[in-house]
Amino acid sequence: MFFTYLRRELRRRRKAALVVASGLALGIALVIIVSSVSSGMSKAQDKVLESLYGLGTDMTVTKAAAAPGSSSQRPRFEFDAKGDDSKQSSDRVMVQGFQTLSSTTVDKVGKQSGVADAVGGLSLNVLKVDGQFKRGEFKQNGNAGSTDQRGPGGGGTTQPQGEVQGGGASFDVNSYSVYGTDVTKQDLGPLTSSKITKGRTFKATETDAEVAVVDASYAKQKKLAVGKTVTVSGTKYKIVGVSTADSGDAAANLYIPLKQAQTLADAKNKVTTVYVKAADSQQIDSVKSAIQKNISGTTVTTSADLADTVSGSLSTASDLATSVGKWLSIAVLVAAFLVAGLLTSSAVSRRVREFGTLKALGWKSGRVTRQVVGEALVNGLMGGVLGIAVGLAGAYVVTAISPTLTAQLGGSGGGGGMVGGPGGMGGPARQAASKSLDIALTAPVSLSTILIAVALAVAGGLIAGAFGGWRASRLRPADALRRVE
Repeated sequence: MFFTYLRRELRRRRKAALVVASGLALGIALVIIVSSVSSGMSKAQDKVLESLYGLGTDMTVTKAAAAPGSSSQRPRFEFDAKGDDSKQSSDRVMVQGFQTLSSTTVDKVGKQSGVADAVGGLSLNVLKVDGQFKRGEFKQNGNAGSTDQRGPGGGGTTQPQGEVQGGGASFDVNSYSVYGTDVTKQDLGPLTSSKITKGRTFKATETDAEVAVVDASYAKQKKLAVGKTVTVSGTKYKIVGVSTADSGDAAANLYIPLKQAQTLADAKNKVTTVYVKAADSQQIDSVKSAIQKNISGTTVTTSADLADTVSGSLSTASDLATSVGKWLSIAVLVAAFLVAGLLTSSAVSRRVREFGTLKALGWKSGRVTRQVVGEALVNGLMGGVLGIAVGLAGAYVVTAISPTLTAQLGGSGGGGGMVGGPGGMGGPARQAASKSLDIALTAPVSLSTILIAVALAVAGGLIAGAFGGWRASRLRPADALRRVE
């Protein structure tokens, strides 16, 4: 009897049911879209962090950069201008971004409670200066010679009188980044944010081998390929692989074994960054505290800390989604629930004669109330289905369009890709203290989001049913007679 009456009443009041369902659908669809976009932005931020830290890295341990202008950071180049049109090249290898830490720090960090693994890396910047010296042409002035009286005997020598014209030098300054990676632990650190697309990665035995992996963009720019060699500060490295960044820019232009990087920079047993993987992602804060307490003079930066330095359109959109979007969704849902409740209550008021007659025929108030709640619940489920469909369509449109957002990363992060300019240098030789990445936004819809939408649909139906049930429970058989009169 319950379902028969329910089906008949829903057919009779299709328009009213559609209005209630549409209101709930709007709120539910908005929740799905906002939730999926927020999830997409969260993944976009994760990609940004991975481009700096690499996969699996939960935090980094560094030491603050040396004061700008210190003598150790001022590049000096030496050239020997001999011969006509002398062409020379000189490289200056400098530690990039941070002061160095002892390699023993890696072991100390790895022994801290809650640390699953730790690996060190050395970030370098190479300034390459190509100079061309031109010997000037001598131009004689006046006579072919003149007598220069020298010596007590009055004897003289004939000296040409003139000036050098057209001499001087021109320089071409370029810079590129080199990252020294621990080849025995390649599952942690910036190199993991790229994948080998040509050739191979390092072998665990190549701890001090003169081999290199080059970033694809840099390889294309410099016309490098697997099998060729690249020279860094006089040392030739054989290119064994080409890597392509999964998103954004690569952490470095060139990757070489850590020991080789230490030799180039004259930084034996030194690293700039320790990359840390926590045993439990829920204990990152406690691991950070333990490292700061037990290893003095270091700065520990977590993924959450680095995320706070992200600015640009990605950060702005993320803030809007998590603040304005969240509260807008809540406001629309509350309004939809109230409207559904009021419409259901109003519909019950228009059915006074019907419910009064049913009570006169022997229906109890509880039975009438259950009937009203059942109708409202079905309307809520209809609104849920419609809302899920609209929400999925909206999320699909966002993913299909994939708007590009820019993430600007401040120089306070701890990743190897966060490069700071060498003190005292300017122009093309100076590295930017920030990094800009373009990320395509997607809007993935998770199963949990769908389940939340279903729960909201049921909640909306129950709230509307509560309004209508309360109104129906107050009806009496006499109300039907008064309505007839």
